[in-house]
Amino acid sequence: MTLTRNNDLLLQNITPDESFPVSFKELEAAAKEKMPAGAFGYIQSGAGGEETLRKNVSSFSKYSIVPRFLNDVSTLDTSVKLFGHTYPSPLLIAPVGMQKIAHEEGEIATAKAAATLGIPFIQSTVSGFSIEEVAEATGDSPKWFQLYWSSTNDEIGYSMVKRAEEAGFEAIVLTVDTVMMGWREEDVRNQYSPLKLGFGKANYETDPVFLSSIPTNDFDSIIQGILDNVYHPTLSWAKVMELKKRTSLPILLKGILHPEDAKLAIENGIDGIIVSNHGGRQLDGVITSIDALPAIVEAVGGEIPVLLDSGVRRGTDVVKALALGADAVLIGRPFVYGLAVDGQKGVEKVLENILQEMKVSISLSGVSALKDLRNLLTTNTPKAF
Repeated sequence: MTLTRNNDLLLQNITPDESFPVSFKELEAAAKEKMPAGAFGYIQSGAGGEETLRKNVSSFSKYSIVPRFLNDVSTLDTSVKLFGHTYPSPLLIAPVGMQKIAHEEGEIATAKAAATLGIPFIQSTVSGFSIEEVAEATGDSPKWFQLYWSSTNDEIGYSMVKRAEEAGFEAIVLTVDTVMMGWREEDVRNQYSPLKLGFGKANYETDPVFLSSIPTNDFDSIIQGILDNVYHPTLSWAKVMELKKRTSLPILLKGILHPEDAKLAIENGIDGIIVSNHGGRQLDGVITSIDALPAIVEAVGGEIPVLLDSGVRRGTDVVKALALGADAVLIGRPFVYGLAVDGQKGVEKVLENILQEMKVSISLSGVSALKDLRNLLTTNTPKAF
């Protein structure tokens, strides 16, 4: 619970020496100057003609906040409870792989930034640092592990999940929308694959099950082994159920867009859902996450947490997602750009800006608790109430 004073959150950001990019557009431009063309294109671009990438962002403008006034908003509670843990805000760091392409400290810098704000850091399978290295660098700060299923050997996935559990991670996020890589023209144009360059090998080259599955432990064998395993066209509900048996951690499915899949998730004992289209990087022309959210929230009916990922660029986007029923929201590209601009400090600044705009917007909506945001949205043109 925090005390809100008039203009606090704005005025504390108006200082003579402040030069960090404020808007997403400015942040993206600054990151572009810092990063090599191939690396920037990999982060910035989407699949196909990038219809989904564009609509992920523009679709938020279809929803309008209808504020209520003359309510006491002097205090604000932004805390959320997920799987027995209470976090100070409804923000999480999305699992973005190969962060060393943005900054040499990669996932370590991002995880440390998240730790300073109590925000759960979701580590990607294809990281530049291992599960254990991230855990050692950040202590007991909240961390989740994102799993790419291994297509040739289920035991590799089980091994990584076991390592995450032993390292103190609090949940497993199984990505289900990467049965193969999306068609990304920018990467073809730049002839760039960070996976082939070894930026995502840390968790594999430290995994005993994976290493025992390849002929030698040299760079080429490790990279080929990763390429053979990282996509999972055979992943099924049966395999998900077996994964559940192998860990005591809650399992969330990331990539759910259809309400029927949400219902199946509940039937199969899944603990949470992340509504996501992979930031527009997988199937182009697919429904946006924010548009898919209401139907999934309705299908789930409060039985398990529903989180939202893809297209979130600022604090008001977070507010709209929460008002549509999301229990929490994942931040992706903005933090990566912050990482590129100024490492850990850059990530912290991006997260702080999003958090502060979110808090201001919630209070200006006339509520003092996240649950009260529900039903404060309208679509297109405002209705007469």
